[in-house]
Amino acid sequence: MQVAGQGREILPQLCRRPPGAGIHDNGPMELDAHIGFDVHLAAIPEMARRAERLGFAGLWTAETRRDPFLPLALAAEHTGRIGLGTAIAVAFARSPALAAQSAWDLARQSAGRFMLGLGTQVRAHVERRFSMPWSGHPVAQLRDYVGAVRAIWHGWQSGEAVRYRGEHYQVTLMTPFFSPPPIEHPQIPIWLAGVGPGMCRLAGEMADGLIVHPLHSPRYLAEVVRPAIAVGAARTGRTADAVRLSGSVLVGIGPGGREQVREQIAFYASTPTYRPVLAVHGWEEVGSRLSELARRGRWSELPGVVPDDMVEAFALVGGWDELADRLRERYAGVLDRVALYRPFGDPADDDGWRRLLADLAAR
Repeated sequence: MQVAGQGREILPQLCRRPPGAGIHDNGPMELDAHIGFDVHLAAIPEMARRAERLGFAGLWTAETRRDPFLPLALAAEHTGRIGLGTAIAVAFARSPALAAQSAWDLARQSAGRFMLGLGTQVRAHVERRFSMPWSGHPVAQLRDYVGAVRAIWHGWQSGEAVRYRGEHYQVTLMTPFFSPPPIEHPQIPIWLAGVGPGMCRLAGEMADGLIVHPLHSPRYLAEVVRPAIAVGAARTGRTADAVRLSGSVLVGIGPGGREQVREQIAFYASTPTYRPVLAVHGWEEVGSRLSELARRGRWSELPGVVPDDMVEAFALVGGWDELADRLRERYAGVLDRVALYRPFGDPADDDGWRRLLADLAAR
């Protein structure tokens, strides 16, 4: 794509996707699965086949202890229906060209089933874990990043020269030798992870979907996330329903489930980044106490600070037989895709997953 001046000038053009491009039709809530952090690559083919046989709509990977793209290359080879996505790949850990190339290969390998989920991470991880610069303006930088990725894709598909110049990224060299050929499914959906209003507005501006953090509540989605998406969508002439919402749901299943999710909530709520979620419910003081305990390394004391009503607001607790009704009660009309914050992989869970998928499909 030949672009004169700043990349931001063409972002509205890049955001206007063809109707329905890369976006599933509106329909029943879809249930996705997440591959666990420690699953060996050799186990991915059979795990992906199991997920598809069970009936999951999508299979997602996270950038935690390994590259998020590699497992999906294997999953794409051994499945034919299930959606595949990163939730998330850290954008600022790699250049737009590298993300564009990985996504292009996976879109081709999966025959259009791949979804590129991107997140910013926080400054400490970007600088000290990935040894990459932090601009201090993550929303603006991610806007520019997505614009560059889409400009690169457009150039590869159309054969036009890529001349993208933005505030944070410039891509002006893409010779034929380094340009992959056009693919059958070039409209690759981009999902952005967001918590605060700024990132949610950005998803409204230019993303196909928003990945909601596990520490959320329906109230936060209704009062903060959805309105922010609508504001962002209006900036680029879109409607808010162009952006789909996907969320991982904290669940406590079986004996000890409540205390398990209490620990998860305590860990996330101790991070100041998620303080706006607590503020909607008036739990800022709880967040401050958790942060102070974490700062002092008193991790074992964190769960004791989380009250029961906080567990009820942020998690579902119960048996497999109850989950379908609870998910529908809480998220029908709110989330388009849901996943349990419980890694997929243990065959012992398959009966539970099968029951949940059947209940969701039947009701």
